[in-house]
Amino acid sequence: MGQWDVFLSPYKQAVDELKVKLKGMRSQFAINNTNSPVEFVTGRVKPLASIYDKSLQKGLPFEPSDKLATELQDIAGLRIMCQFVDDIATVTELIRQRVDMRVIEEKDYITHSKPSGYRSHHMIIEYPVETIDGQKMVIGEIQIRTLAMNFWASIEHSLNYKYNGAFPKEINDRLQNAAEAAFRLDEEMSQIRSEIQEAQAYFNEYKEDLAVLNNTEKERE
Repeated sequence: MGQWDVFLSPYKQAVDELKVKLKGMRSQFAINNTNSPVEFVTGRVKPLASIYDKSLQKGLPFEPSDKLATELQDIAGLRIMCQFVDDIATVTELIRQRVDMRVIEEKDYITHSKPSGYRSHHMIIEYPVETIDGQKMVIGEIQIRTLAMNFWASIEHSLNYKYNGAFPKEINDRLQNAAEAAFRLDEEMSQIRSEIQEAQAYFNEYKEDLAVLNNTEKERE
């Protein structure tokens, strides 16, 4: 196993464990018959090419080291998607209260969006991973955003690779307009939140009833 495999192994373990734990929050809300603020969870370990680019930006040697682990706080990255803007505050508070991780920094790009229009809430955490060599503290980043914010961020991320961050003015203006449109969409959906959740509950109940009916019909055959 190479040096990078050894270095990244605890990060991969942390991402796998955190995905299970954060997805578990959604299941717990379902068990309690309450609307979950968590829509879905994704996670990844930063690819080596991205680690290389980030280390260059920060003027760090591209080699596994404690310095790199401290300076690059998003090598382990989790993303929590919410349906509504208000859900983001609920999720961040749930994470702050957890005893299996420690929040060391927060960046609120929702109240104070980036000039590009980017919106998301970032939480830098420390998470203990149990390895054969003992416990290792892994630094990771959890991004919490709405589905609309995530759609915009995904498009902006793809364009960033094409233009290397130097967007033509027309593209930049359109991206900012799209970011505002996405935020207005979130605000509109928040206004009819109760109607949406009532409809979703009705639809889920309908699916459950239909599944029971189909099973009953199969048993009769």
